[in-house]
Amino acid sequence: MKRNAELFLSRRQKEPLEVYRERIASAYYENYIGSIIDWYVSAAFRREPVVFTHEAGDRAKRIVSRFLDNCDQRGTSLTDLFRTVVRDAMVFGEAHLIVDFPAPEGGVEGRALGVDSDQAYLVNCAPEQIVDWGVDELGVPEYAKVAVRTQRASGQAGSGERGDRFYEYTREGMRIVDVHTDGSGNVRTEVAREGPHCLSRHGMLPIVKLETPPGLWMMERAGNVQVEHFNKANALSWALSMGLYATPVVYSDREWNQIAGESYFIQLSPGDKFGWTEPEGKVYQIASQNLERLKMEIFRVCHLSGQGGASGNTIQQSGLSKQRDFQVTQEMLRALGAWVKKGMKRVLEHVLRAWDESAVVIVSGMDQFDIGEFTSELSDAERLLALRIGSRTLEKQIHKKLALQFLSDMRQEVKDAIVKEIENS
Repeated sequence: MKRNAELFLSRRQKEPLEVYRERIASAYYENYIGSIIDWYVSAAFRREPVVFTHEAGDRAKRIVSRFLDNCDQRGTSLTDLFRTVVRDAMVFGEAHLIVDFPAPEGGVEGRALGVDSDQAYLVNCAPEQIVDWGVDELGVPEYAKVAVRTQRASGQAGSGERGDRFYEYTREGMRIVDVHTDGSGNVRTEVAREGPHCLSRHGMLPIVKLETPPGLWMMERAGNVQVEHFNKANALSWALSMGLYATPVVYSDREWNQIAGESYFIQLSPGDKFGWTEPEGKVYQIASQNLERLKMEIFRVCHLSGQGGASGNTIQQSGLSKQRDFQVTQEMLRALGAWVKKGMKRVLEHVLRAWDESAVVIVSGMDQFDIGEFTSELSDAERLLALRIGSRTLEKQIHKKLALQFLSDMRQEVKDAIVKEIENS
């Protein structure tokens, strides 16, 4: 917002360009929507999702376990990557994940071989990198074009040359095209690599597009109010800054041509008067109240009214009262959790298909947030088991859910071992 303040900070009618530039240089941004999105991300992932695989062989379980712990070849777990995905989706309305394999010696064709020693990984693409996207009559993706821009340093050979690399994906294969533009504007295009990708055999794009439901797209809900707050806050800040420099006023019948300033003095006739003007402050009070209202509106449209109150106002509430006040917020968190679980399931299914493996992927959890505690869930489970319903399958499912929630920060292979031991007990 600060780097692109001229796109959001309105210029007043007939405002001198020098004054507008000075306002742009002194602009500041109170990022309420950023705090809201960060809160939703942290609250949704308060407890990590739990992944199950049914009807999966040992190889498929090993692939999923390894992928959950390291999904980008940099040691990032799938859960941690999805924190970034959720943040981007709530800002831009969508996110894109590319499934790929490390390039082997044989070039891009080797990506379709699915060698067991190579691990699939994800690339999180910024929305502006998806320069083209196509679907068929059923809405199934059939074409995508991803752009990556590079700029050579001025001290290197080919100074001033800009390079654009485009990854063009179809259901049948992919093509990597390099477009070089030199300092004179001459364009040179060459195909770097071409061949099948990891999902060519299945007639699918190796890209998972995750679109944010309108109710969860926080930037769409609060973006316009945040921009209005940005303008009003900077207008008030500018007015307060200008009010610190009082304007001199001279009451005189004669022509005034003297220079006034800190390093000058003025000479007055016996009948002349001198004074200063300063604002009374009424408009400042109105502006301040309007800013507080806009702030509360930003939190209200994002279903966080309790966090958007005036600063310093704290109210003691019981646990039941909090639960009632945050009922709508918790429904939003449950919807966000369901969207995340669906996205994780799609990603894992793409990875398994790339390995020519099949399994039923189940992602659970992410349905208990700020109010619920593990002790209450444990108490509920104990009461349910005390009923002695007589279902061994029910008992195993309850034990697995409790164990995986309690050990949510363990490595996936440890979780798999625990689940296997419970199932074989």
